[in-house]
Amino acid sequence: MARIGYARVSSTDQDLSIQLERLKSERCDVIRSEKVSGASREGRGELATVIEFLRPGDELVVARLDRLGRDTRDVLNIVHEVEQKGANVTVLDPQVSTRAPTGHMLFTVLGMVAQMERRFMRDRQREGIFKAKRAGVYRGGKRRLDHEKIRTMHASGSGPTAIAKALNCSRTHVYRVLATE
Repeated sequence: MARIGYARVSSTDQDLSIQLERLKSERCDVIRSEKVSGASREGRGELATVIEFLRPGDELVVARLDRLGRDTRDVLNIVHEVEQKGANVTVLDPQVSTRAPTGHMLFTVLGMVAQMERRFMRDRQREGIFKAKRAGVYRGGKRRLDHEKIRTMHASGSGPTAIAKALNCSRTHVYRVLATE
């Protein structure tokens, strides 16, 4: 029976250290982490690896439920997949586990709360952007990719697929940047 920790942050400039320390203090045998959005399962290779690795009696441990997923359905699907492997899911804050009879109900409720909070966050962000635009101080989000590098790679003969792979972004993003030339 192994305890496998999973840590996640949404962007590369965020820090995983608090989650990793917490999982280590909980004596997880293996800890996997990644820096990718939790809004969907797409691109979450470490989570897929963890679920694949689980064996009967193992335990998937996360610091907080929103690290597992932000959508109630997604969280419940992950819990279901873990249980299909004969393993359990434990969230450390608040302490909830599928080992307990009330665990499933609490996962459902907490998943709905996480999803609702995500919607509130988006609404607050939109309000802030609207106010900043009205005040004339909005400059847009931080540029995550070097547009000049995309153009240079394209000019030197690299195709959109190769550029996207090299820069770890979507082809759609590459096409968008190239369209602004």
